Amino acid sequence: MYGSGQWTIPEGYAANKFMKGGLSNNHIDPNARLCMASAVTGYISTYGVDEPYNCYDDLDNCDTLILWGNNFAEMHPVLFSRVVDRRLRGQKVELIDLTTRHTRTSQQSDHVLIFQPQSDLAIANCISHQLIERNAWDREFVERYCNFRGPGQPQTLKGEPITFEQFRDSVAEYTIEKTSQISGLSADQLRLLGDRFADRSRRILSLWCMGMNQHTQGTAINNLVHAIHLLSGHFGTPGDGPQSLTGQPSACGTVREVGTLAHALPGDLRVDDEKGRHIAEDIWKLPEGRINPAPGYHTVLMWEKFCTPTTAPDAIDTIWVQVTNPGQTLPNLHKLFRGKKELEGKFLIVSDVYPTATTDLADLILPSALWVEKNGIFGNSERRTQQWFRMITPPGDARDDCWQTIAVARKLFELGHPGMKTKDGKFLFQQANDAGEEVPIWDWSHYYDTNVDERLYEEYRNFSRVKHKDLAPYPVLAKARGLRWPVVQGEDGEWHETNYRFVEGKDPYVAKGKGYQFYHSVTGDDKALIWFRPYVPPPEMPDEKYPFWLDTGRVLEHWHSGTLTMRIPTLRKAMPQAYVEINRDDATRLKIQNGDVVRVETRRGSMELPVWIDGRASCSPGHIFVPFFDQRKLINELTLDAHCPFSKQPDYKKCAARVVKVKPS
Repeated sequence: MYGSGQWTIPEGYAANKFMKGGLSNNHIDPNARLCMASAVTGYISTYGVDEPYNCYDDLDNCDTLILWGNNFAEMHPVLFSRVVDRRLRGQKVELIDLTTRHTRTSQQSDHVLIFQPQSDLAIANCISHQLIERNAWDREFVERYCNFRGPGQPQTLKGEPITFEQFRDSVAEYTIEKTSQISGLSADQLRLLGDRFADRSRRILSLWCMGMNQHTQGTAINNLVHAIHLLSGHFGTPGDGPQSLTGQPSACGTVREVGTLAHALPGDLRVDDEKGRHIAEDIWKLPEGRINPAPGYHTVLMWEKFCTPTTAPDAIDTIWVQVTNPGQTLPNLHKLFRGKKELEGKFLIVSDVYPTATTDLADLILPSALWVEKNGIFGNSERRTQQWFRMITPPGDARDDCWQTIAVARKLFELGHPGMKTKDGKFLFQQANDAGEEVPIWDWSHYYDTNVDERLYEEYRNFSRVKHKDLAPYPVLAKARGLRWPVVQGEDGEWHETNYRFVEGKDPYVAKGKGYQFYHSVTGDDKALIWFRPYVPPPEMPDEKYPFWLDTGRVLEHWHSGTLTMRIPTLRKAMPQAYVEINRDDATRLKIQNGDVVRVETRRGSMELPVWIDGRASCSPGHIFVPFFDQRKLINELTLDAHCPFSKQPDYKKCAARVVKVKPS
């Protein structure tokens, strides 16, 4: 089963329970594996638990905002407007744009630092080196609240303990001179970053999104940015700290918190942990041993196994897709999606609202309801959980994805599948009304006789308390405009949200007198980890045959694969088709003008696209950029499927390409 951060919390919870608790099958993963997985492994390996400690309020309080490979103005325009509003009110907010291309964010920035792909690892280590060399690191904070960690050999997510001296010696290699050679940043630019983190009076907020996460060293660079903030003491006060941004509405709430990843269970538990399985089996009222202890296939492997002949070992023959469009968004589409077309015995089920690149190869299409046509709950990247009721009923045969999952589960129950029964022999998703009578929620005509969202959510809340991620009761949530967990009931009987975790006086789970307490720390001593991870070159780099870097991403007008936004006339007219952005000097050398059609080629395929020179953004020499929203131009047929060894997140941001002129405009 393959879903996304566009599942509502009840939808994802039902899918997870159906697969892991019913079918004893952990082959369920979301497209958030393609966008947020490195943030997850970064948080867990640093603090021992997933999700940011801070919140969006930091945008209102920071003095310096550092964007690590994040086109904030276009990718998160509503959040970016908070920074713009502060400036319009006369407040000074310094914006530092660490980027590989000049974007709309760059236009608003005080400092634009254009670096070479993957060299962010070296830059982060160089900042740590400068802090230590200048004796500008926060010795008191580090000694009291942090441990040091190295990658070990072979490198693992757990790494190995190291001393401060070993950390100091490791980062000492990343001098300003050497880092300048690797990154392309000047010595003055690298010193600027060192100066900012050395200044304790300044509140620094680091934000990142796909530039750090879609990275073959995604976990490593996440670790290093957390490390800089911990080492410098820029942590724990409003406006001062690191935070990953999430684009999908519930990639946090439904993927990371509900645990719809192949290795996860709700509440940050894991299938390969015996205690976690027992907790889930108890809450789900399952017989002991029902949950499979072996993690399922992550996204890239899942689709690779689906595009493998059914006679091959461990091949997957059936995938059910909900709320996402892998036929457009997977990397290396020829290998991971289009390969299905030529194979016998493969069955693709797709639940969706509109025809997509995925439904093109579907064997069964189930019409789905849009978010406004169903009840729902989302959880965003500041730990805010928000609920809504449906505004209109879905047209025709369109149905809620949650109902689809429950209806299939009920059919299996009626066919005698043992996994669809609890240990008491009841239906896995059985619900009763206030009178104790069973409600046939698998029958669409009775699905809204009770609030299925509320029933599933309240069951899920039991998981949220295991690792101090307490969610508010559904009735409380329904009256609020979202609440940031942990939400804990005070002595006054009111439910209170938490803006900052791990901070005494702000997090109800931090013991009095602790100051800061990382109560799920990897090392079991309430301390966070400061990691050293070395610079590693990209797996594919430009050469004589393929001299350009190819970068892919989004544009302001279109949401991901354009399934909805390309059907909105105003947005489609504003950005009607994909294009290739190229540096003006490169274009002059290749005798290419605006509007000319060129062929972009990589080792995986080729595509013809019109050229756009100095449009809303400008590529650096030797770089090209192509957005992925256009179903008619599937740029992901050209991208790599190489991925981070820990998070398994693919790298869409850099591969080798060449540009060949086809015809003038």
